[in-house]
Amino acid sequence: MAEDQNAQLILEQFADNPFLPKFYAEPEKHAFPLELSFLAERYHQLKKELSNQDLFKNGIIADYYFVKSLIFAKSNLKEDEFGLYTKLFHIIHDSLPKPDILVYLYHDIDRLQQNIKKRGRIYEQNITDEYLIKIQTGYFDFLKQLPEQRIVIIDVNNLDYANNSKDYKRLVQAIEQEHSLGITYLKL
Repeated sequence: MAEDQNAQLILEQFADNPFLPKFYAEPEKHAFPLELSFLAERYHQLKKELSNQDLFKNGIIADYYFVKSLIFAKSNLKEDEFGLYTKLFHIIHDSLPKPDILVYLYHDIDRLQQNIKKRGRIYEQNITDEYLIKIQTGYFDFLKQLPEQRIVIIDVNNLDYANNSKDYKRLVQAIEQEHSLGITYLKL
């Protein structure tokens, strides 16, 4: 999509996070350092990418929104840890630009589990349905708090936008046509 729109692409980088496999093995023990490391990594990446904007690009497309750090932290941290994390998060978040539009590609839990299996990361293979539901609920709860933001939630369970050009075009067209503030839910 970034190539088609002549936009700068920012992809989340997480494969080198040393806390991720530890977190999946012992979540309570490693949640706080994991979430802090993601917060720092995402902030550093975004500041670097945003300061190196290509003047010949039509904008930026990222495959994540910085707020995902807060959503995951809320699901993974104990209350006192989350309180401290939230303070740090807001100090950092306030210095970042806000997106013009948020697009949430919705998959049901079965499809998410299929994607996890297909991706083949050993440390992700034991992610439970309950954990995925908790994260999804966290996203929806957060998005409901943004009435002045353009948000499009697209049910993509029946699309293969990565391998089918017609599905991809339908997805892009749905995003481009949505201009209203608040949440718009589309099933394609």
